[in-house]
Amino acid sequence: MRKAAENGHTEACLELAELIYEDGPCAREVGHVVEAAGVAMSAEVTEGHDVPTDVLTIVAHWMRKGGHDPIEQFDVFRRTALEGAKYCYNAGCDVVGHLKDFMVCPHCKAARYCGAACQEHHWTTGGHKEKCGTWEY
Repeated sequence: MRKAAENGHTEACLELAELIYEDGPCAREVGHVVEAAGVAMSAEVTEGHDVPTDVLTIVAHWMRKGGHDPIEQFDVFRRTALEGAKYCYNAGCDVVGHLKDFMVCPHCKAARYCGAACQEHHWTTGGHKEKCGTWEY
């Protein structure tokens, strides 16, 4: 994804920006760019985000690289963060919540679950046991 984003692939840039914003596994390390540090972020742009300003500048870098309007996308990301979303990897789960409330698989650090029951179900019958650590989701 990083290579596609570096080449300006629109969807890869947006996906990487969203993963970085949501603190996806390894996303901040993979998406880190030194040149983004020079991007100025006004207080009105960063207000209301539960994400550090330096992370927002990196997110803005990838959005601009893909031709997206950072201000518009920040609003979308912020709305999702405030309203919550379905983050549980267990396919039958309908729990909507905030990303920080979902626990991460201790092995692969990629899959998220609303609770122990969903994690156990996905591990035993949902295929996570076979895919854990392979990034095949």
